[in-house]
Amino acid sequence: MTSKPGASECFVYIMLPGTNSFVTAGRFVLEPDRTGVPVGRFVYGKSYLDNPDAVPIDPIELKLTGTTYQTTALKGVFGALRDAGPDYWGRRVIEKHAGLPQLGEIDYLLYAPDDRAGALGFGLGAKPPAPQRKFNKTVGLEKLIGLADAIIDGEDVPDGPEAGQVEDLMLIGTSMGGARPKAVVEDDEGLWIAKFNRPDDKWNYARVEHAMLELARACGLQTAQSRIVSVGDRDVLLVKRFDRERTDQGYLRARMMSGLTILRTEDTHQHRDRWSYVLLAEELRRLSAQPKDDARELFTRMVFNALISNTDDHPRNHAAIAREKDWRLSPAYDLTPSMPISEERRDLAMTCGDYGRYANAENMLSQAARFHLTPDEATVIIDGMEEQIKATWYETARREGVPEAHCEAISTAFAYPGFRLKPQES
Repeated sequence: MTSKPGASECFVYIMLPGTNSFVTAGRFVLEPDRTGVPVGRFVYGKSYLDNPDAVPIDPIELKLTGTTYQTTALKGVFGALRDAGPDYWGRRVIEKHAGLPQLGEIDYLLYAPDDRAGALGFGLGAKPPAPQRKFNKTVGLEKLIGLADAIIDGEDVPDGPEAGQVEDLMLIGTSMGGARPKAVVEDDEGLWIAKFNRPDDKWNYARVEHAMLELARACGLQTAQSRIVSVGDRDVLLVKRFDRERTDQGYLRARMMSGLTILRTEDTHQHRDRWSYVLLAEELRRLSAQPKDDARELFTRMVFNALISNTDDHPRNHAAIAREKDWRLSPAYDLTPSMPISEERRDLAMTCGDYGRYANAENMLSQAARFHLTPDEATVIIDGMEEQIKATWYETARREGVPEAHCEAISTAFAYPGFRLKPQES
């Protein structure tokens, strides 16, 4: 990618279901209007529209037509395109890597690695490049940990004959969500997101998150596969990429849209009125091939987050994927407990029911019908999960190597007293 900063347009590529090479889907232009407001425009290419295997990038906002779509939301970047761009951590890495004084939104799309989330790619040429197939190997995790520490501390990338290669490879994984340091690594099983502990962490985040994924699976949730590897005295969480499928010819890619895009909202507190499990369940009716099953899964996930005090359950931590043409709710990921002080009321990041974001059983029951559940069905889910989490969270955490002191540190996260209090009208 050789563009100067401030690129105003690019081509959008896509890897169609069952294939492992890109085709050009359309062209994206981002320019300010006369008042300086960024306006994004996207149009599908004629050859793509004529392709009988073509699929829409976003089946709601970017349908397969010859229309020129336009938006001023999200700084002019369509949600489905934004989802393929870098997150906060990724932007930090790209800014350090690019060494440029200022980057525009299209620059972030162009500088992000080929192995971004989902099935999209971006470039300056009408003909898409061949997919890159260079990945960090799990045996190189020690170098990546050192690089992540340097970026966290605002230091220069360590010098050495391999520094350039390590820095290039560290870019892989910058679009995978969240603000914690990460990279994508490969082993014989496929691609994994490697999530690193930070030196200033209060507990072993890698082992705790792995334990929560195991606990969620035991509670019946569909979750991303995970495992822990140790590099010297540092633990690394590996989470299997569920938007990739390894084949002898290369990786097949699933399209992916974040909860932010599905809800047509932004990741700022000014747009928090659209952050809602209830609204997400409604949107899944339009998007999902099996909306009732996905709504039930979403309800179960919401209850689990409340019972482990996962207050970081914002819309970016939910997604839909399409491995073929149909869309489904993705497996759960980024399940982490937090330690709010209040014992009476803890709020999730998204609205749960009639009492807003209150992580409370009665609040969740109040809107059960919107998740295609009867009151009795919802009650069975809530009661059963509460009992299981109370009985097994500690055993699960210790089994997955969370130290006793760290279990004590997170113990107040689980089934906190306010979960069963009678909600009060505000």
